[in-house]
Amino acid sequence: MKIFINTWVFENEIQDGTSQAKLFNRVKEVGADGIEVRREYFKNLPDELKEINDKRGETKLLVNYSVPDEVFTNDGKINPLLKQYFDEAIKMGITKIKFNLGNFKNYNGSLKEDFKQFPLDKIKMNIENDQTEISGKIANIKYFLQKANQNDVKIGYVYDLGNWAFTNQLAPFVDYIHLKNTIVKNGKLETSNDLNTGKFDWKELLKKLPKVDLALEYPMDNDQELKEQFDLLKDEVR
Repeated sequence: MKIFINTWVFENEIQDGTSQAKLFNRVKEVGADGIEVRREYFKNLPDELKEINDKRGETKLLVNYSVPDEVFTNDGKINPLLKQYFDEAIKMGITKIKFNLGNFKNYNGSLKEDFKQFPLDKIKMNIENDQTEISGKIANIKYFLQKANQNDVKIGYVYDLGNWAFTNQLAPFVDYIHLKNTIVKNGKLETSNDLNTGKFDWKELLKKLPKVDLALEYPMDNDQELKEQFDLLKDEVR
């Protein structure tokens, strides 16, 4: 079980111009096993891909890749940009890559044939629920994962504590867990900056989920806060 730090943790600094490559040493100092970089945070993609690969080699951190795009288009086709995303992942030396599902309901191709073009033997592919009608429904995601498994296409599921309460239906497919908690503020749900503050009992949820890689994925104010949250998680799972 590895612990990753998602770069959403450093959102304020990234918005101020800090590149994700410059975060590697700080993530290493905290004691994490890896870092999860987000595609929407890139400002100069070609340069940053190389910088991230260089920092990966220097720090020996594992690197995961969060891509805010869908596997299937609205008309049920394979997203033509997936190959580009995998090419980017290869250049960075990525371990896992994550997408949203999209409109699998309208897909009528061959999963086995269509996914041969992607290096799933080198990079673990996962999907994550979002808040949309198509990509956020448990039934839709479970159906896709079952079909992929039946066709020997190795795709897993990212369980996000901030989106759903636990469901046994998806537990067999879980490959990666995004940890956060949720609070109600002014009548709206918001992401907490503390695992122990919010509506979820994350420790109990982890007991019910498979023992897989974890990532802290919520904004924090400083490195001291990150260290405290990391140690809180580490003490629970190691």
